[in-house]
Amino acid sequence: MNGDDAAGAAEAGAEAIRCMLMRGGTSKGAYFLAEDLPVDPGARDELLLRVMGSPDPRQIDGLGGAHPLTSKVAVVSASPGPEADIDYLFLQVAVTRAEVTDRQNCGNLLAGVGPFAVERGLVHPGEAETTVRIRMRNTGDLAVANFRTPGGRVVYSGSAEISDVPGTAAPVLIEFPPGHGPLLPTGRVRDTVADVPVTCVDNGMPTVLIAASSLEVTGYETPRDLEEDPALADRLREIRLEAGRLMGLGDVEHTTVPKLSLLAPPRDGGAVMTRTFIPARCHTSIGVLGAASVAAGLRTKGSVGEDIAQLPTAGNTLRIEHPAGFLDVEIDIETAAVPVVRRTAVVRTARKIFDGTVFPRPVHTPSA
Repeated sequence: MNGDDAAGAAEAGAEAIRCMLMRGGTSKGAYFLAEDLPVDPGARDELLLRVMGSPDPRQIDGLGGAHPLTSKVAVVSASPGPEADIDYLFLQVAVTRAEVTDRQNCGNLLAGVGPFAVERGLVHPGEAETTVRIRMRNTGDLAVANFRTPGGRVVYSGSAEISDVPGTAAPVLIEFPPGHGPLLPTGRVRDTVADVPVTCVDNGMPTVLIAASSLEVTGYETPRDLEEDPALADRLREIRLEAGRLMGLGDVEHTTVPKLSLLAPPRDGGAVMTRTFIPARCHTSIGVLGAASVAAGLRTKGSVGEDIAQLPTAGNTLRIEHPAGFLDVEIDIETAAVPVVRRTAVVRTARKIFDGTVFPRPVHTPSA
């Protein structure tokens, strides 16, 4: 914050916090250094609700964009351990509830974490490109981001194009080493949940794979049409609650995981068509880690998706179709009795939208 900003904030008696707003993949969020936020999680979350303008369906008095995909926060700090350069904590800020959760990762905002770390001086950039090792604090898993830094400066313009984002930008290659937990959290390739065959998989995002036809939908409906189907909403809630317990997540009534992905045969030359719920809203595309989990499930022999997908005969890249286009996932799995993911990689883009100072909504003081 410069002197004029600080003076103005002090004069107004307002809080003022350094913040960068970035698009990461198909999401948008506020990026903060951990040192610029309260250490206490409760105080931090209360502050972020005021920053984002929640709870309010319009988020009219904050940075949020009135949708879960645009009501996200990345908290970044130098990593204390030798295995990573920086730590990244993802926080999902609810739109209509006074709730902030760290129960999941976000692979889309992850695309902006490396560039943000360079911009804030946490990582020294290379002369041509920079590689940043990132520890995702939500789960402890690691990711490695590689992006262009000609002359030691982050560039955001480029020719890479991703579905559901207008225009082009510089590519960010993100690789995910094998995670800490089992790929199949229930220990089985298939389960029956609420009388529906499912595959529960976790390749960075706890996800339940369901054949769309088993819920009497095609899997090609628009997200809005699916959201407005009350019978489907009831069935999905029932499946999610039961699957959450089977996956060792406990009571997931008030959490954002597991995600539910409805699968249908591909329409545009990909491996599978998806409709993903996060958890009640239907994603307008698909999350990076959600797509990684879908891809791992499709590569697992005997899974629900095996009878639906059209898998390529050569190569490790699977094209996951979604309402706005597709996301390519490179997935390499050791198909043993217990399947193990060797490597997962995706290409995303990120763009800095603004860098400056955010003034949170003042704390409401009831009138006497």
